[in-house]
Amino acid sequence: MPTPAGQLCGACLKQQPAFDFTYAALMYTFPVDQMIPNLKYRGRLAVAPVLGECLARVVETAPRPDRLIAMPLHARRIRERGFNHASEIAREAGRRLGLPLDTDCCQRVRDTPPQMGLKHEARCRNIRGAFHCSADLKGLRIAIVDDVMTTGASLDELAKTLKLAGAADVANWVVARALPRGKTSEPGR
Repeated sequence: MPTPAGQLCGACLKQQPAFDFTYAALMYTFPVDQMIPNLKYRGRLAVAPVLGECLARVVETAPRPDRLIAMPLHARRIRERGFNHASEIAREAGRRLGLPLDTDCCQRVRDTPPQMGLKHEARCRNIRGAFHCSADLKGLRIAIVDDVMTTGASLDELAKTLKLAGAADVANWVVARALPRGKTSEPGR
């Protein structure tokens, strides 16, 4: 959850995630809650550079990762959509920040049902074992780029996979943070 810079939220204190940090550029409210689905489900690729620029502005002072990895989609979803929306956002953020985007080292090996509408525990079960990393990431700092962080279950599972491959540090760089009902504070670092 949003906190002052450098502080852990209550959920992370209760159960520490595999990722080390999260940067969220925006809250998942209007107009972002319209822009992301338009990119993701309607193929409005012109939205991706705008979202990537917003993300790049927020993370430009963050510790520099060695590489960016976009949240992988299963091959079936890529065939359906024709692109990976997270890769499109990451490509723009990486270009603006001068950071390499690695599109080959991680794959989504299980075609999981959509996470939307699932509670946190169900999301964790749904995504468990969904990723594989074929690269040696020993000692590298990685930033995972994704569109929206809701419960963080997918980001946590990918961070576990990256750390098993040797990553020293994994940060989430997300365009938007969806907050539980009643939470209205600004996303933070």
